[in-house]
Order: sequence, then structure tokens, then C-alpha cells
Amino acid sequence: MLKIRLIPVLYIKNGLIVRSESFSYHQNIGNVINEAKRYNEWDVDELIYIDISRDKQYDARRDDHKIKSFQSIEQIISAISSVCFMPLTFGGGIRTIEQVDFIIRSGSDKITLNTGAFNNPELVKETSLRYGSQCIVLSIDYRTVEGKPIVFTEFGEKNTGVKVVDWVNECEKLGAGEIFLNSIERDGTAMGYDIETIGQIVESTRLPVIACGGVGDASDFVELAKKTRVSALAAGNWFHFVERSYSKAKQLLKKHGINVR
Repeated sequence: MLKIRLIPVLYIKNGLIVRSESFSYHQNIGNVINEAKRYNEWDVDELIYIDISRDKQYDARRDDHKIKSFQSIEQIISAISSVCFMPLTFGGGIRTIEQVDFIIRSGSDKITLNTGAFNNPELVKETSLRYGSQCIVLSIDYRTVEGKPIVFTEFGEKNTGVKVVDWVNECEKLGAGEIFLNSIERDGTAMGYDIETIGQIVESTRLPVIACGGVGDASDFVELAKKTRVSALAAGNWFHFVERSYSKAKQLLKKHGINVR
């Protein structure tokens, strides 16, 4: 039986790590390199970085002998990969195979595709053929509309009208290797995971599912792991603000008999 992974998710906006809430409110909380170093010291299973910058302008807000300012996403990825010794997944704004090449070449182990994959499904197939399906994490942001989880794209603002389960099944056929499922409504709320939806998606696909959105306490990880066959437990804000959060979560999962890495 495969062990469940515990994965911190870091959102980059204009060169800084931000706390996200409902995909609309973002609070600057840290430097991208310092955060990577911190998680590396914690010996985390994996890291996911997602660039949510709309204008693709980057600035670390300082430039001294300790922290350099970044002028491009290439500089950010290269700097992160130089201090990150666990598997690194990077995404956000990827629309072409050339961008995929660029991110992999800069040091990322995997890429996430979201709006780019939905608008151009052939990008999933092309990336799979070039790098293998294990390289592609299909990122899906969703809201519940009339009782059904629906895919939203364009920073969570565009209602595609497509059911999450249908899009997951399509991406499996196209060659995606993993699903990153994120609830927009639970983002930053600390209300706990959307267990019902996550469970439905896990049962509908052969692909590993990474679940994100809503963690407010380490017990949320335990509940999801016990109630679904999810492959990975992910969170963003919680890992930033809770002291020794990663080790505490791992210890609690093991205490409850969860087969975690």
C-alpha cells in the first residue's frame, strides 16, 4: 500500500509568498527562497509552488547580500531548486509546451496545468508525450454550483460549466499523471476539507489525487485520510502560521494509524 504524502503548497504573487483566502484576498507573508529553505529543513515529502501573479511582475521587495530581488519566474524557479532537495512541482500561467520546457529546464520536477490545460487539452497530451505522465499534475479549482462541483478557471473566476468528475476523466485519457484538487470556497477558511467532493473524485479516477483547501487544524488531515483514499494531503496557509506544523501533522497522522511517509 502506498504511503500518503503530506504536501505544503506555496502561492507566489509578484515574487512573494502570499496567504490566500477564497482566491481573492492575498496577504504577503514571506520570501520564496526562505520558505523553500525552511521546508527543506523540515524534510517535507514534496513542495508545490503556484504562481498566481496576473501581470507577471516579480520583485522580492529588497535586494541585499542575503535576499536578492527577482526579475523573472525563471530566476525564482532556479533559486528555489538550488535550495530545495525534495520533489518540486511548479505551475501557474503555463499555456505552451515551450513554457513547460522552460520550467523543467529551470529545475522543477513536475509542472501543474490548470487554465492552460482546460483551454488547450492538447497541451496535456503533448507534455505527457515529451516528459511522461508522471511530470503532469492537473490542477483543478472548483466551486459547488447547484449542488455539483464545477471547474472554474482564470484564477477561479470563470465558470466553465464542466463537472469536476468529467474533466478529471478527460485529463486521465489525455495523459495527466496526478490531480491537484482545490476548493475555492474553502481556501483560507480553516473550515476543513470538502470531504464529500474529494471522496467522489478519488473513487472516479485511477489517478492519484492531492486534496487542498480548508485546513484549520491537523485533525483535518486525519479526518480526510480516514474517510477517503486520497493520495496526498495538501495545505497552504496552515503550514505558514502554526509552529512546527509539518512535524506535528505527521506525528498526529501516525498516532491515528495513518500510513504516512
